[in-house]
Amino acid sequence: MGNIKAMLDPKTIALIGASEEEGSVGRAIMENLLLSETKKVFPVNPHKKSVLGKECFSNVAGIPNHIDLAVIVTPAKIVLSLVEECGRAGVEGIIIISAGFKETGKEGAELEAKIVETKKKYGLRLIGPNCIGVIRPNIGLNTSFMKVNPEKGNIAFISQSGALGAAILDWAVKTHTGFSMFCSLGSMLDVDFGDLIDFLGDDPYTRSIMLYMEGVGNAKKFMSAARGFSRNKPIIIIKPGKFKESAKAAQSHTGAMAGDDQVYDAAFRRAGVIRVQEFSDLFNCAAVLDSRSLPKGRRLAIVTNAGGFGVMATDALIDLGGEPAKLTEKSIEKLSTFLPPYWSKGNPVDILGDADNERYVKTIKVCLEDQGVDGALVIYVPQAIVRPEKAAASVVEIAKKATKPVLAAWVGGEDVEKGKEIFYRHDIPAYETPEEAVKTYLYMYKYYRNLELLYQTPTELSLTEAPPKNHLKALIRRATKEGRNLLFEEEAKDFLKIYGIPVTTPYFVPNVEEALKVACRINYPVVLKIVSPDISHKSDVGGVKVGIKSETELKEEYAQMIKRVKERAPQARITGVTVQKMVENINYEVIMGSKKDKDFGSVILFGMGGVGTEIYKDVSLGLPPLNQTLARRLMEETEVYKVLQGYRGKPPADIKQLEQILVSLSNLIIDFPEIAEMDINPVAVTDGKAYAIDARIIIDQGAIEYIASPQACPTPYPHLVITPYPEKYITLWKLTDDTEVLLRPIKPEDEPLEYEMLSTLSEETLRLRFFSVIKNITHEMLVRFCNIDYEREMAIVAELKEGEKRKIIGIARLIIDHDFKQGEYAVLVHDKFSGKGLGYKLMDVIIGVAQEKGLEEIYGTVLPDNEKMLRLARKMGFTEKRLPDGATRVQIALK
Repeated sequence: MGNIKAMLDPKTIALIGASEEEGSVGRAIMENLLLSETKKVFPVNPHKKSVLGKECFSNVAGIPNHIDLAVIVTPAKIVLSLVEECGRAGVEGIIIISAGFKETGKEGAELEAKIVETKKKYGLRLIGPNCIGVIRPNIGLNTSFMKVNPEKGNIAFISQSGALGAAILDWAVKTHTGFSMFCSLGSMLDVDFGDLIDFLGDDPYTRSIMLYMEGVGNAKKFMSAARGFSRNKPIIIIKPGKFKESAKAAQSHTGAMAGDDQVYDAAFRRAGVIRVQEFSDLFNCAAVLDSRSLPKGRRLAIVTNAGGFGVMATDALIDLGGEPAKLTEKSIEKLSTFLPPYWSKGNPVDILGDADNERYVKTIKVCLEDQGVDGALVIYVPQAIVRPEKAAASVVEIAKKATKPVLAAWVGGEDVEKGKEIFYRHDIPAYETPEEAVKTYLYMYKYYRNLELLYQTPTELSLTEAPPKNHLKALIRRATKEGRNLLFEEEAKDFLKIYGIPVTTPYFVPNVEEALKVACRINYPVVLKIVSPDISHKSDVGGVKVGIKSETELKEEYAQMIKRVKERAPQARITGVTVQKMVENINYEVIMGSKKDKDFGSVILFGMGGVGTEIYKDVSLGLPPLNQTLARRLMEETEVYKVLQGYRGKPPADIKQLEQILVSLSNLIIDFPEIAEMDINPVAVTDGKAYAIDARIIIDQGAIEYIASPQACPTPYPHLVITPYPEKYITLWKLTDDTEVLLRPIKPEDEPLEYEMLSTLSEETLRLRFFSVIKNITHEMLVRFCNIDYEREMAIVAELKEGEKRKIIGIARLIIDHDFKQGEYAVLVHDKFSGKGLGYKLMDVIIGVAQEKGLEEIYGTVLPDNEKMLRLARKMGFTEKRLPDGATRVQIALK
């Protein structure tokens, strides 16, 4: 199998299509490759004996060395045969620079498909085609044809657009901006954003990642990688194309309002990444989001020596969703002891144009000490007594000791440049305008908020908690056999009731005539039972009638209702009527729902409900699974959430109940990948309590067929990009000395327990597990170990409780490759608990997990002197194979 690490840190490189011709791409890349003094470069061209002084080979197979990376720069029509040749030669990875594929039409797309099949056949890794290539200045690698070589740095930039990437490279060279990696992905036939984020997570040269993203590629892989990386290194994304094409085909309010771009926003929030709107924001954020002091709130104190700039900063803050900090009376009293009598007495704090250095220092300190302040912006305009560089040095001294972020705006020309240089030297965010500083502060706050979401690990429902759903699955199958993709309202409401969502139930009336009599008698609405994917609201087509007391008049109106529906939707089926119970004294109406996004699968929607839903479009989206915290955050993103707190004398809604309804909806969507779209609109709140009044479920026929094939669908959650915490693997077990331990999947919050275990292992145990003695157990390592995607990886820990203290005493890990139906395992048991059967048990659990996930084999790599693991493997039926480096590969077939 190809190795992405080998191809991105290659020792040997073959350039296929190498040339000496001036102005050719083959020559430009060859010249860039030869700049490295540590990498062996082999030009390949059947028409040349040598290229730029290097022996030239007619094909890859003729090169005497194993090749880590092949770069192809030939006409598109021969690329397929070259990929085949590289596969046979055992090349680890390929970068295809060549253009002329799907961007040229049908033939090009078919050629790409054949390349993908060949790639899979040999297990190759592949970047491109139609890309610029990869540049890694810190290791001296440049596979591009660009005439520029960026400086070394700690920012990785990954772009789908080659032209845009080229412009960024040119700009970076002129501004002396360094990169740890530059990569142009091109058509993303194989390696995509997720792969590169995974790779950069272990790269010591990379401190943050910037992405230019047109499409996400493999969304599940991206979410998994981004959630792992962004805990300790920020990811900043710019994504153009706020389009709404998919809404045109929607059959529900949720489908119409949950636009593609909003789904990306929801995914980015859940992944802990920040989306920016302008290219300048990319670099601003990359420099500050890894700050140790991120703001914990949106309340910013503004200190300025120019009142006008303070007002401009405040306007920008409010406009972008921030909040000017309200200083306490105590802070105002402190400030009044040293500021002039006519100072502003509030925020922004105008310390006036004659401010000296001491006035700046004292004011900033008072603001940072205020409990109502989350961060401070210091504005300097060159009209003061104090010099810009002296003021900057003082701000740096305060900022380095502060637990809250301090940003600076040094406004002016050459006079303030020395001050800004001082900030840059000490990694203090400094900007040319207050607006830029305010915008960056709010990005920092959003990043902090998004990071909080990463520690939420909603669980799947246990067998004892799970609602009875098999009869609902059968209901869906019956509907599809009847040619329906839309469930009847009462069928949809059955789903809600089973999942504990309160609903209003229509009066049971045996026939139309009786229904009309009941409606007249109690003056309740008559509602037509309409089956049509084209109708979202029955009231829109005259399908609801209220307030007619004469039975004769109502019968006439009933006939008119049917006529109006048929005029608006000729294909609609009317199967009867119901008499709807009235919900009295409705205070608020919200909408909840779900839809399937083409990239990110099922998403959950919450917002303002009722007939004005699509007018106001006050909605927020989130990715399932949800727990109470995530449900609350989803509601907080909307304006209607503020209204639900109580509005114009109306009692507040029961927020906890709404949270629980959202969690129940999430559980329903998790259990039913067969659901394409779903609306609960409105959810009416009366006397503080919520009830679903109308419900609508649209079936995904394609999903039903996909789920029916176990080979095509190896996961119970094909519609989710975030896998729920797998509670089914939690179990109690006893060591051979009767000590009870809890076996369970690892969680992100296990980082301190993992650190304690690793830091108390013997050097010998560390060496046998990690093939070297780890001297420094870093936060980055622990984040990688504890934050996993349960679909791509499983780690089972053995937890021991001693009094109130919990300890991890063993870990078994399985890295899953679904494409090749195999997995790599590793087992680690603490020295103090060795020989008590724990390693055997953990290994057995991992084999069970692998079998459940449909893997055909699992393997591990064991050092020759790790006798305990080799004995365990033999005991469990593993076969052994000695590797060239002396280690032993042990593997077991599961099928």
